[in-house]
Amino acid sequence: MTLFPITVPSSLAASLGLDPTNDEWGQEIRHAVGTEAGDTYVLSGLWRHDRRRAEDGGQGFVLQLITRHTPDGETAATAVIPYEVPGGTRSVISWGDESRLALLPDGTLVLSSRPGNTHLLAPGLDRLLAGWRMSTYSWTKDEGGLPDDPFAASVAVTPGGRLLCLATETSLENWGVPIANLVAVTDPGAVLAPGHKPVLRALTTLSTSADRQSEEDARPHVRHGDAPVLRDNRPPSLLEQLPGLAGGTAYDWNRAFLRRPAPLSDELYVVPVYGRTYRSGSRGQRFAFTLLDDRGTVRGRLDGMDRYQDSPYTGHLFDLTTDPHRGRAFHLNRYGLYAWTADGALRAKLPTTEAPFKALTHFSLLAATPAGELLLAHRKQHLLLRVPAPADLADLPAAVAEALAGLAKGRNAAKRRHAPENWLWSEEAGAVHHL
Repeated sequence: MTLFPITVPSSLAASLGLDPTNDEWGQEIRHAVGTEAGDTYVLSGLWRHDRRRAEDGGQGFVLQLITRHTPDGETAATAVIPYEVPGGTRSVISWGDESRLALLPDGTLVLSSRPGNTHLLAPGLDRLLAGWRMSTYSWTKDEGGLPDDPFAASVAVTPGGRLLCLATETSLENWGVPIANLVAVTDPGAVLAPGHKPVLRALTTLSTSADRQSEEDARPHVRHGDAPVLRDNRPPSLLEQLPGLAGGTAYDWNRAFLRRPAPLSDELYVVPVYGRTYRSGSRGQRFAFTLLDDRGTVRGRLDGMDRYQDSPYTGHLFDLTTDPHRGRAFHLNRYGLYAWTADGALRAKLPTTEAPFKALTHFSLLAATPAGELLLAHRKQHLLLRVPAPADLADLPAAVAEALAGLAKGRNAAKRRHAPENWLWSEEAGAVHHL
């Protein structure tokens, strides 16, 4: 077990005038990815509300930070990504919802977000190598001289280097914004690199109501057969198979939505599908972690979760992560940590109602590393916990219980070193790059 804080460069905190003793600032650890060598990239958000005080010159800001940590948790480098650069101009790194990280086989870091922003960063976090963007609203197109040129809303990498992607479409149903509607994958050997977008072969879709689409809605790199996905030229809808796979009727799955697909191998993927959310509460709503192969055939689902007792809708904890090197999937929500093998069988369930696992309610599950570790982030204390996942998932409860039992000792050691204020961990370590 390794525990380390996600730090903010002290020079950055000073230049922003960040006062950790007030309640106007916030930090959120959003995603992480591990390298073969044991390093960890962590994506986090840092902000302060724009409630200005004339007497102290307070000013709001919104940033994303990517930190690279060595295997022992030391901060090696930090990339600072503003929403706007001074003067009010949008950053060349486009922002969107649900930002996620991935690593290409050559070590290049991929930052993706909805509706179709994809950026390539150098491993040292010192350079932006390439970027493709997509506007959420039509009236923001060409903003800052950057026309729409999307790649994918999310990117995950299989052990063999294929890219498993979530792609958006426009002019669907009555929606006026891009909708994440397609699961797609690259062919073996295809490369994403500066100046080159590989073809994404669409495997499945949700909505098929695309009568309003025109040629302007086509994305040449997202294809079904020999042509771009457009109107009727699209793969079969996953929605049509969900009632038989996970119960309910077509109405129960109306307005369902996709979250980031994750690979179990080069040819098998998990596609999370969730029924619509309701303002009055959605616990008990249907969901399915669908198993899909690289031909678009549904191979089943991850079994063993009760849609009410194990509902991910409490807190909207929808993310699922996989360890494609070992063919395993993991999910953490308010009710427990769940682990499956590639056949869809639930092999471990760690209920948060049991004493050894109660602390899991404070964590988010970010990723599984190539070494087989689970990366968990403490939502309030901004700590990253690396937990070795045993080869036999039946031993996972003991491993997680041991890691959580050592949490207080590791946290106290970090506090003695960094002396955080209000859980803002500040240090000047490694290079700081403003992108």
